[in-house]
Amino acid sequence: MLPLLLVALGAAGALLMAGAVSAWWWCAAAPLLALTALGAGDLAQRRDAVRRNYPLLGRVPFLPEALRPRGRRYLVGRDADGQPYGRSVRALVYERAEGVEAEEPFGTERDVYADGHEFLEPSLRPVEVPDEPPVVRVGGPDCAQPYDMALLNVSAMSFGALSPNAVLALNRGAALGGFAHDTGEGGLSDHHLRGGGDLVWEIGTGYFGCRTPEGDFEAREFADKAALPEVKCVSLKLSQGARPGAGGVLPGAKVNAEIARERGVPKGVTVVSPPDHRVFSTPRELVLFIARMRELAGGKPTGFKLCVGSRREFLAVCKAMLAEGVTPDFVVVDGSEGGTGAAPPEFAAGVGMPLTEGLITVHNALVGSGLRDRVRIGASGRVATGSDIVKRLLQGADYTNAARAMMFALGCVQARRCHTDTCPTGVATQDPRRVRALDVADKSERVRRYQRATVLSASRIMAAMGVRDPGELTPHLLLRRVGPTTVSSYAELYEWLAPGELLAGPPPSWASDWAAADPDSF
Repeated sequence: MLPLLLVALGAAGALLMAGAVSAWWWCAAAPLLALTALGAGDLAQRRDAVRRNYPLLGRVPFLPEALRPRGRRYLVGRDADGQPYGRSVRALVYERAEGVEAEEPFGTERDVYADGHEFLEPSLRPVEVPDEPPVVRVGGPDCAQPYDMALLNVSAMSFGALSPNAVLALNRGAALGGFAHDTGEGGLSDHHLRGGGDLVWEIGTGYFGCRTPEGDFEAREFADKAALPEVKCVSLKLSQGARPGAGGVLPGAKVNAEIARERGVPKGVTVVSPPDHRVFSTPRELVLFIARMRELAGGKPTGFKLCVGSRREFLAVCKAMLAEGVTPDFVVVDGSEGGTGAAPPEFAAGVGMPLTEGLITVHNALVGSGLRDRVRIGASGRVATGSDIVKRLLQGADYTNAARAMMFALGCVQARRCHTDTCPTGVATQDPRRVRALDVADKSERVRRYQRATVLSASRIMAAMGVRDPGELTPHLLLRRVGPTTVSSYAELYEWLAPGELLAGPPPSWASDWAAADPDSF
């Protein structure tokens, strides 16, 4: 606020001098008054959080705090096609959130002949785009309250990592658009409940929201909160793509009194979740705990989330499901390319399977074990566009979740200050002076528009491929250039197991992992 304050003081001084000394002072007073009015307008408007938090200063295009999706600096990294990730994706999300459908009539900027380029196969017999987007019924044979999941939902982002206004805007956007909002592992706050959106309540290793003073799982509190009508599903977080094998981190600068109360932790102290769970230590115990959670939740869909590391360990979980006759209702696969503002740089895409390999591993393991028809699979990790959704469905998912793209829809400009509590747009901070800039009504509508336009894009792509229902998508329809003159489909690039194949006799490439998988040991 300092630049605006100085300009306003300068304008007041110039006015006094113009009246008391010389009319020539109007030459200074006029532009200063104009700048003061411009800054006051920045404070009053609700669409641009940067200008609301940084009146006048937020208009300077080269400052890091004022970067826009249409600007010149973008996220470092590459997408599944090996292209720079961020520029086109951020611009696309921003425009869809504004209600503008982006068009690029002069061809792609990508090198379609580069190795690794992927493309979907259109049909000479396309079909009509359905009037309503498809949904996915989540709920296996042991589920008493199945839930219809949208193709794109809000991925896990905790209150604490995100501001109260950001959480509320995401939830209201989910309510407006009819899709689900994953709470993240930070507990079930009032900001999650006020918006009226459908919730997937995530429980992490810290058991925030259902935690004893000693840090153990508190069953009674869990049952009471899981019974809330807003909670549609319950998810147990085993690991996340940003830091697989390590617990989540909330910097102490962001742990205010409300968050400390919600999580049952000391105020102002960095919260580091344990790397593993206290309530189970073997695949069999995990499966039985999932069954207990579902019972405590009144039969609502219950599952778990993980970033896949060892294929043998996931096969051990499948063997435990078979041994106990218990399956989760869903498994969310988080790719190692996923990220948070508080993830160690060494973990980024360096630990755990990328989403493509993780999805195919989980899908094949469940198919080969004869369990796939009982378990839905969600995909999370750099899902932002309609083609992203279709590709993930082809690779084995039933639905997708997005985190980073939803933050873009809220107005995130990637200032990379998530861990410092100084987010310039009010998305990832607990500073009330910065949070006020994020207008809930405006941003919830942006979230709704972005999700609707992206799912519609996925429906259009599937229609162009001749596909009426996501269940008709097959790996043959996704192709990758693997050489200057060679293109192969995913059906050729990866091995796809037949239903029950692991039980009847695993193929050589799976035999050693299947034999080593132990339901009583990870």
